Amino acid sequence: MIKRFLPIVLAAAAAMAAPTSPLAAQDMSFDAYLQLLIARARAEGVSESTILRMTQGLEPSQRVIELDRAQPGSPTRSGYPPLAPYIATHVDAARIDGGKAAYASALGSIRAIEREYGVPGEILVAIWGHETAYGRVTGGFDLAQALATLAWEGRRRELFSGEFVDLLKVADKGYSRSQLKGSWAGAFGNPQFLPSVYLRLATDGDGDGRADIFGNRADTLASIANYFRDAGWRQGQPWGVRASVPAGFDWGAVQSKIVAPVCPRVHERHSQWKTVGEWRAMGVQPQRPLSDDVIASLFQPDGPGTPAWLLTTNYRVILEYNCSNYYAMSVGLLADEIAR
Repeated sequence: MIKRFLPIVLAAAAAMAAPTSPLAAQDMSFDAYLQLLIARARAEGVSESTILRMTQGLEPSQRVIELDRAQPGSPTRSGYPPLAPYIATHVDAARIDGGKAAYASALGSIRAIEREYGVPGEILVAIWGHETAYGRVTGGFDLAQALATLAWEGRRRELFSGEFVDLLKVADKGYSRSQLKGSWAGAFGNPQFLPSVYLRLATDGDGDGRADIFGNRADTLASIANYFRDAGWRQGQPWGVRASVPAGFDWGAVQSKIVAPVCPRVHERHSQWKTVGEWRAMGVQPQRPLSDDVIASLFQPDGPGTPAWLLTTNYRVILEYNCSNYYAMSVGLLADEIAR
């Protein structure tokens, strides 16, 4: 097989090395491109048996291509949808009750994980609830097909070619292809990790020698905690607290002038960073205890007269998981409800 595909691999590799724009799906057949991925996986140590079982009969998925091409391009300047309706549907009674039940059933593991990683259990459970409804909705796409398709299609080839090879490395740990199912974009398991994130941060939470984020609650929660610790979670600080803003507050005076290099539309909505003591001096009062030396930004997403929050750097850690204010706020507020 190696001799048979060597000319194809060499020709394709030469094409990829040329200083041109990223390759599109039509610049080579799917089978030819798959051999490039196989050669890379082999070079990075994936076993032949895993390569065979993960690529046998593999064909591109038109549905995955359609879903990828339907993703929005550059954001518009048409304003932001209100936060309140999003919170109403994502921090609802079903998700709160499910979170309380999941928290109670995993309490022993949660306490141990909190001690080791310093991340509150309610935050971990809230992430789990938002990602997969506490494990009920994890995705049904064949990850090998989805990632190979996305890499071949070419819109984000550098990302997805690496994720495909990393998926094979995950499979090499003893996971079957039938078990490796997830979202069309390659995320899988209870916390919806990409393969590269799994390899870097998935953690054995119960000491059985395996990081099973599919069906093991302790491993799931420990892996999310490891992700948060790696992203810089500060132990002992909340993600944010409700705050009262005085009438006539001068928002222009606290507008941030920094353009974030990643997700600028998300971060441009937050104020400058100030200590809580400085916010108090400006009339902004946290509604829960928060030390005066804590650094926070002010966020009032739906405008004057609506709820506002002082967000700590831990809110930024939630954004690392999913760079959306709607997502991060709903995770934080769900966590608060779970902890009540």
